[in-house]
Parts: sequence; structure tokens; C-alpha cells
Amino acid sequence: MSTQTILGIDIGGTKTAYILVDETGAIIARHRHDTTDAAAMVAQIVEYVGFLHPYPAAIGIGTTGIVDPKHGKILAASDAISGWSGFQLRTILEAKLGIPVVVENDVNAFLLGEFSHGGHGTNNLLGVMLGTGVGGAVLYNGTLIKGESGAAAEIGHMPGFGDLPCTCGGFGHLETRSAGRAIAKRYTERTGIAATTQDVAQSARAGDTDACEVLYDAGFQLGKALCMAATLFDVTTVVIGGGVLGAWDILQPACHDALETYPLVTGKNIAIRHAQVGDDAVALGAIFAARAAITG
Repeated sequence: MSTQTILGIDIGGTKTAYILVDETGAIIARHRHDTTDAAAMVAQIVEYVGFLHPYPAAIGIGTTGIVDPKHGKILAASDAISGWSGFQLRTILEAKLGIPVVVENDVNAFLLGEFSHGGHGTNNLLGVMLGTGVGGAVLYNGTLIKGESGAAAEIGHMPGFGDLPCTCGGFGHLETRSAGRAIAKRYTERTGIAATTQDVAQSARAGDTDACEVLYDAGFQLGKALCMAATLFDVTTVVIGGGVLGAWDILQPACHDALETYPLVTGKNIAIRHAQVGDDAVALGAIFAARAAITG
């Protein structure tokens, strides 16, 4: 086994991306393929690692779903990856590959990638991914706060945002107001027009009242949730990533209104920053976690 390289893997609902880095952190190889079912994913990872020379010292994985922080098991996940919920990912890969494997929730890995490569200048960060859903993670003094089940800072599933049904089975979660899926659904319900989040944003820029109102609500509820999370964790720097950032010019004023409506008791301001690392953030964050695990 070589100590010279570490492999990072970003397992998304449709695509899986690999990044291999050397001891300096320089990227020396990339690989991508479609995301398949759980068993096939393991076979593809094992096959790819078998081609690598030198053999990696460790693997870090960022994946969709809630991850058991102690055992690297997928506790809960959507049906985007067949067989993923309950899958013993770390145990199976370590047995097949004979090297340490670290498994993180994808938003945790995203935040670690931003922390290690984004130049945000603080060890305390709240990370939010605005995409089809809303994911969250929190870093305090440079360490991820994971909670007992690995679901700390999952702000998308905080209740208190109305009574609409959430895809997780709950009601009134932030995702029902601010997720990309919710924005598109609420616009379609109001207008009868099928649309993506970006379509809604374009309509809002053109003055469509329904689009403006849906996006204002999404932005305001997001801002309210950020105030709640900032109060709970005493972290005031927020890094936001994800596809819904394409509508940030519309969401931002409403989000700012919420921040002013619900000021922090400390008197501090919440600073919202855009993600800087791009599509590599999850894989690079997973590498950061794997390197920390093998170096202590």
C-alpha cells in the first residue's frame, strides 16, 4: 500500500465522479460514470481502484443520503440509488480493497471541500446545498458536527415552515418551500405551467407575478432557516452551493429580508457566501476526511 495517493468519490443520484490526488493534494486523475445500484457501484469502485498505480492509501466518499458517522453505513436515502438505504458501504469496500474507507454525507463532504479549498477564512461554517432538495452541514473549530445519527444541521428537514407534505414523509419542512423541486411544483400549481426552477427564475426576471411570489417565499423561508441554524450553532458564515444558485439574484433579496426580520440575539450579521470549489467540492472534501482519518 502506498501513502502517496488518496481517492475521493462523489456518489450522486445520477453521476459518480472520482478524483485522485497525490501527497501534495494535486489532482492526478479523474474518472466519471453513471450511478448504478448499490452492488454495481461497489463493483465499479473496486474495478477502478484495481487499475490505479500506486494503490491509494485511502478512499473518501461523499454520498447522497444520511450516513452513520461511526460505521459508514447508509442509514436512509432516496430511491435514486437502488439498494442504497441500509447499505454497509464502508464495511464492504474495506473488506474488498484492504484500505481505509471514509464515508460522509455529500453535504458534509461539500462543506469540507469548501473549508479546505474555498478560502473562506474561518473554521466555523454552515454549509447549505440548494438543489432538488435542501441539505445542510456545520463545521465548528474545523470539525464537522455530525450528531448521533449523522444528520446534524439537515436544515432541509427542519419543521416550522407551513404544513405541506415533504418527500421524507414529514410535514412543513424547509424543503417544501425552498427546494428546487418545491419551487417548480408550487409555480406549476399556481399557473398550470410545467417549469423547472430556472424557468421560474426567468419568468420572475420577466415580471411574472406568480414566479416572483414563489421565489420570494422560497428565499424568505431559507433566510429564516439560516437564522435558526445560526442561533443554534453560533455560526455566522454560510456557504451556499447547488443548482438553485442560478436563481440567487431573485432569492437573495427575500433571504436578506428574513435575516433583517429575525436578527441574531448576539447582534452579529450572517454572511452568505457562494461556493468557490465547484463540482469538485464533494470529492475533495471526502479526500480531506480520508487524509485526516489516516494521519490522525
